[in-house]
Amino acid sequence: MINVKSCGLIVEYNPFHNGHFYHQESSRQKTDADVTVAVMSSSFLQRGEPAIIDKFARTKAALNHHVDVVLELPFLYAVQYADLFAHGAVSILNALEVDYVCFGSESGDIQAFKDRYTHFKEHEEQFQSLLQKNLKQGYSFPQASTEAYDAIGLRSKELDLGQPNNILGFSYVKAIQNLNSDIIPETIQRTKSGYHDETIEHDIASATSIRQEIVSTKQLTKKAEQALPKETVKQLKSYQQNSGNWHDWELYFPYLQLIVQTKSEEELREVHGMIEGLEYKLKQTVNRVSNFQQWMEQLKTKRYTWTRLQRIFVHLLTNTTKDEVEAYKDLTEPPYIRLLGMNEQGRAFINQKKKQIDIPIISNLQQTQHPLIKIEERATDAYYSVIQPHHRANLRKQELTGPIMIKQSNAP
Repeated sequence: MINVKSCGLIVEYNPFHNGHFYHQESSRQKTDADVTVAVMSSSFLQRGEPAIIDKFARTKAALNHHVDVVLELPFLYAVQYADLFAHGAVSILNALEVDYVCFGSESGDIQAFKDRYTHFKEHEEQFQSLLQKNLKQGYSFPQASTEAYDAIGLRSKELDLGQPNNILGFSYVKAIQNLNSDIIPETIQRTKSGYHDETIEHDIASATSIRQEIVSTKQLTKKAEQALPKETVKQLKSYQQNSGNWHDWELYFPYLQLIVQTKSEEELREVHGMIEGLEYKLKQTVNRVSNFQQWMEQLKTKRYTWTRLQRIFVHLLTNTTKDEVEAYKDLTEPPYIRLLGMNEQGRAFINQKKKQIDIPIISNLQQTQHPLIKIEERATDAYYSVIQPHHRANLRKQELTGPIMIKQSNAP
């Protein structure tokens, strides 16, 4: 494979839907890429949610719809605010020397991102000062950064940095620059559905609306299926048959309740993301609620946003400490690259990269020893904890086998 063009995609595929297929195909076309390389969140996701099906089922769906390589975004970076999430994902693609990163955005204009980045660099010192001030006042990271963007005149009609995908896209552009990477950023405008849309109105719908339909009805309705490719429908059905569940927060409520009941305030304080004073509110409310939804409603305030609380609950569940995140958040290159799956085109690409880069490319958790792997194992065990033991053991074995391989795509 000589002069192969590669395009990186930063994804969650929760689950892989028609909009993702559109993004993948459009990104390939826009960058004239021979290979698409997706960096995908593992068991828990950026907004602090368990993935509806595990990373292996999501990998199979992606590979069967033209994605050539699927890599794992380590848990430590996956459940984080936009800048750290972007840093982790871009550092992996940069280490693999991909040519492009193409992301979905409300803007659809990459020049707007570049222009705003130039403006940002000219006012970065002021921005950082305002950001820290806002964070100390209790703002969530998105709120704090949006306020700081406003204050330095960064938001514009061309690029609304109050929109979720624009925020993430801007973080990707910043990460590329901060890593002194040669990656070229591109963007595709989101079509038909909004990121937070809660109802399915088209064949391209938001992942939020699809999950809400599946979880609320506890079945794959015709409405949900219209927004999903056939392979995703197959993987959703197969996963439920093999595990007994689709994952959602309510399944984890008893575990979270027990953790809060049995940990001291001092221990809760060490959990990553724990905001000063929240440990007391968790203790005060833990025995007053009977499900996850009720608990969130009692805890949510302007300071404690839904997403922020969900992330904290993920870190509670996985026992992720502030010290662990602090130790590894600034790595400029990943200690390893975890390969989840590939097709024949992807395998040729990976085999070529193995000869060109020094970072180990691994496919199972036994191939290297690093603290990030230990954290990943904890996240995996926490994720599968809601599955019955006999099913859990079979699902857990996937961590110890080679990458998923497919010969050709079944995409429509």
